[in-house]
Amino acid sequence: KSTVSITIEFQIDPDLPDAPPLTFVDAWLTNKSEPQIIRLKKTLPYFDASEFPGISGADVRITDNDNNEFVFVESEITQGDYVWTPPSDSNTFGKIGNQYVLTIVVENAILEATSQMNRVPEIDSIDFRFEEGNSFFPDSYFAGVYAVDPLGPGDTYWIKAYKNGVYLNKPDEINIAYDAGFSAGSQIDGITFIQPLRDAINPFEQDENDEFLSPYAPGDSVYVEIHSITNVAYYYLTQVTVQINRPGGFAELFATPLSNVITNIVNTTNNEPVLGFFNVAAVSSKAEWLDPN
Repeated sequence: KSTVSITIEFQIDPDLPDAPPLTFVDAWLTNKSEPQIIRLKKTLPYFDASEFPGISGADVRITDNDNNEFVFVESEITQGDYVWTPPSDSNTFGKIGNQYVLTIVVENAILEATSQMNRVPEIDSIDFRFEEGNSFFPDSYFAGVYAVDPLGPGDTYWIKAYKNGVYLNKPDEINIAYDAGFSAGSQIDGITFIQPLRDAINPFEQDENDEFLSPYAPGDSVYVEIHSITNVAYYYLTQVTVQINRPGGFAELFATPLSNVITNIVNTTNNEPVLGFFNVAAVSSKAEWLDPN
């Protein structure tokens, strides 16, 4: 006897009610010598593919424990962007160890958040290694970033990489560290970042035949930044990774349900929820290019 298997697919269009728009705050600031931007947006219904609308007319400022005040002025170009510009090239935002309070007055509500600029290790080096091909990869060049986590537990970081000037921002390329490892439970402190963190600066791309490509080729450049983040920011990014890194397929039956992630933005005026995050980071950086000679 022969068995015939028939697969039937149905497209469904769920009728989701439109939730009221919420305020979203994107406030990831650094001590890099460049303008710092805080973005205020409104959320949209799930199936609305439009750009998130910016919020105008807000009062946005930050104070620190040294009685400094940083006023963010609304951009004349991009609605919802509020900008603080360093008064000179030698001035940067923030000081390691200082506490910062963000206050936003918008639409008759006062939003507040706090953050601290934590220490960050210098990047010792970026190197490339050649590996002969196997059944999964062709002959390939891989990059690795080397830095030593300072002694003392509880440091958290966001490691960002750029290949040929293009930021590696896919969901599976979010690279965060707790001390020199992945989490507080690993208790890896005061040593060089473990290899999975070092190697996470390699992009994994495929050609039109779904064959993997070498992450880097001769002449390519890689630029890496390490951002110090608070422990709360680390857990925020952990939740973001879970929510956006969705492989699809059968595995989604057992995946964590979609939900809003945590926030450190508090609406002190009413109970209306707010989304987003505020973090102030110290940044170390290094660049290298692949010269096989």
